[in-house]
Amino acid sequence: MKRLSLTLAVVLCNAVAFNGFAQDRPAGHFDFGKLPASSGGGEQVEIAVGGAILSIAAKLIDKKEPEAAALFRSVKSVRVHVLELKDDNRKEMLERIKQIRTDLGAKGWDKVVSVQQKKEDVAVFLKTRGDEAVEGLVVTVLDGDKEAVLVNIVGDIKPEQVALLGEKLKLDPLKKFAGRAKK
Repeated sequence: MKRLSLTLAVVLCNAVAFNGFAQDRPAGHFDFGKLPASSGGGEQVEIAVGGAILSIAAKLIDKKEPEAAALFRSVKSVRVHVLELKDDNRKEMLERIKQIRTDLGAKGWDKVVSVQQKKEDVAVFLKTRGDEAVEGLVVTVLDGDKEAVLVNIVGDIKPEQVALLGEKLKLDPLKKFAGRAKK
């Protein structure tokens, strides 16, 4: 009986701790889950930049580019995943991106950009707090049969800053927000 009570106590503590961690994630965070890497040694890049590094970057450019500095201060984190697509992971990654896009829609993210031209397939989703701020941004890109790119930007970004964010991070689909922000 003592062992059962101890086991239940451990399970409850873990459940409470896990629930607390899940609630600590900002509204704009999106978990891409496990991404299928190629077993054949395909290239894989993961970048995760947090608020401290972005704050330092803001200080470095504050005098020359105050708008960009303000933008960097409003971003809490940037995560980028780039996976080379090979025969052994291509189908699974295509399905994973399809599922990610479905999950984003189901969780209240707005699809704001969708581009399909030649072999390129891009979708951009926003998680907003009313018309006040963008709390999260997810970009999914399939570059033909060559690579997949996933980006999640979390912050408290003013709508008019989204185009600038695209420019600074070289995310072409976001640059199109310049016209929208002025409306």
